Amino acid sequence: MLTSKKRLDNAYKTAKVVEFNNNSKFILFSDCHRGDNSFADDFANNRNIYFHALKHYYNNNFIYCELGDGDELWENLSFKSIFEAHKNVYLLMKQFYIENRLHIIWGNHDMVYKNPFYVKKYLSNYFDEKTGEDVELFKDITYQEGIILKHSETQQELFLTHGHQADWWNYLFWKWSRFMVRILWKPLNVMGIADPTSPAKNYKELIKVERRIKKWIADNNNLITVVGHTHRPRFSQPGEIAFFNDGSCVHPRSITGIEIENGEISLIKWQISTKEDGTLQIIRDILEGPKKLIDYKTE
Repeated sequence: MLTSKKRLDNAYKTAKVVEFNNNSKFILFSDCHRGDNSFADDFANNRNIYFHALKHYYNNNFIYCELGDGDELWENLSFKSIFEAHKNVYLLMKQFYIENRLHIIWGNHDMVYKNPFYVKKYLSNYFDEKTGEDVELFKDITYQEGIILKHSETQQELFLTHGHQADWWNYLFWKWSRFMVRILWKPLNVMGIADPTSPAKNYKELIKVERRIKKWIADNNNLITVVGHTHRPRFSQPGEIAFFNDGSCVHPRSITGIEIENGEISLIKWQISTKEDGTLQIIRDILEGPKKLIDYKTE
């Protein structure tokens, strides 16, 4: 059986390399868990916040990297039901993709995207009811297990992956977990009972996963590593173990992510705020940073 170290090693060795420089701009989100807009769809509560934020990043020329669990394919049987529930989101993601500004990693909840034949069959096209024809969606897209952002001048690397490699149960036995979620935990989730096998809802498991990833980072020359999976935002300071977590898009009433811009990294949050006149607005707050990426580099 592969250890978490070997699984992370493999994700790094097979990662897609994306070159960048100080003029590049990235937004990193993960754990959207886009569902079918039912009571069990955790994404539905924040979809307006998420869409507004993603539109902001599209209009400001950011590259979008989604670090796994974008689609909730444990609770839901098919991508089609998810697409129809959140069509505006996918059509915006399509615009990123057309302009070569979209990179997607698969996580445990959308691990079926590891199979290129599945992706080609279900994500290449969608049926447009208005025209009665198939329309291209993510034609020829490839989902990754890992992405390396490599600075073209400093050669500094940032490793992006979902993080479930350090969670042996949700990596090796994801099909069993998916079965349990569909049969048992989805109806219980509607009643407010959390799945104890999920590190996002089990603090002891969360700590174990973080500890394993931090050890891997320390063993790999303190390589800046950004993950999701646990849903807990994490931001390290220069001189510490370079472990980052972009959080999730299913926090109560907010979403968190990581921005990379001007050679700097920041942890951000988007949420709904009230103006003085009582109207609502969606605002962006910086939770941590910005910190210069070069300050994390070790020789």
